[in-house]
Amino acid sequence: MIELTRMNGKKFTLNCEMIEKIEDTPDTVVTLGSGKMYIVQESRQDVTDLVLLYKKEIFSKN
Repeated sequence: MIELTRMNGKKFTLNCEMIEKIEDTPDTVVTLGSGKMYIVQESRQDVTDLVLLYKKEIFSKN
């Protein structure tokens, strides 16, 4: 799970396993496999880095 920020400043936690794609359009749009889309304040690279950090944390516990 990663924490992201909506455009209105509210934070939310997203299950990053559900992410299908991340786009800069110029706002960052995170699209889930279900088709649900979130526009977030973080950059595409920031979201990618958060996902990688989460995965490293999960896999290092094994």
